[in-house]
Amino acid sequence: MTSIQKAAATTTTVKAERRTMQDYIKKMQGEIEKALPSVLTPERFTRIVLSALSTNPKLAETTPQSFLGAMMTAAQLGLEPNTPLGQAYLIPYRNKGILECQFQLGYKGLIDLAYRSGQISVIQAHTVYANDEFEYELGLEPKLRHVPCKNADKGEPVWFYGMFKTKDGGFGFEVMSVEDVRRFAKKYSKAYSSSYSPWTTNFEEMAKKTVLKRALKYAPLKTEFVRGLSADETIKTEISDDMFTVPNETIEVEATEINSENVDLGTGEVKEAKG
Repeated sequence: MTSIQKAAATTTTVKAERRTMQDYIKKMQGEIEKALPSVLTPERFTRIVLSALSTNPKLAETTPQSFLGAMMTAAQLGLEPNTPLGQAYLIPYRNKGILECQFQLGYKGLIDLAYRSGQISVIQAHTVYANDEFEYELGLEPKLRHVPCKNADKGEPVWFYGMFKTKDGGFGFEVMSVEDVRRFAKKYSKAYSSSYSPWTTNFEEMAKKTVLKRALKYAPLKTEFVRGLSADETIKTEISDDMFTVPNETIEVEATEINSENVDLGTGEVKEAKG
């Protein structure tokens, strides 16, 4: 077989896989409609998922079971995957030697879920730059004060914080230095050291997500919200009316393959590895 014939055969195979994935999605219209909350229509959600497949061809190469599992997790959470909104991502991820689809909760999706819980009045995360005015205190009378620098030269990021206020007047916050965040990422992210890791390409957004998740541990939130947080960075290969009861099958990361470490979290697009 010539190189051209091989290329054509490969293209045909990829297209067939993509059509098959689209067929799976269309067959699951009923399940999608039942899973979605009122904040998102089935038609819009289906268009978004099909667009994600078109934009990122690697998703079509993941196993149908894991792709549909990630899709249904996003549906049950009512989050739009792989859009500029940054709510959630469907990411090709090399797991146990197989290219599967991982669901990843976005920074803005985390905020949306917190507001939807009905108990949060304010939730924010911010970067503190070197030339900002910033101070915080812990103890019986905690205090958090941040005055952003109004000049163009803000300096480098030095702190990150996430905070929330509840509708009954309660509040909480978490502060981490850049060094704290890096230590946390090195400990809990297997792909942290890769040049394609989202910790490298989207460090501030990942840091904000980290401090928010830590701050929300102290929030009196409903079980449904906590279950939503538990779905972050999971691979599920079963479909259920309650995707949160399906076990996570993420086992390992192979940094040399296409996985969450080389995905642009702003678009959900897989980047090619450099030389």
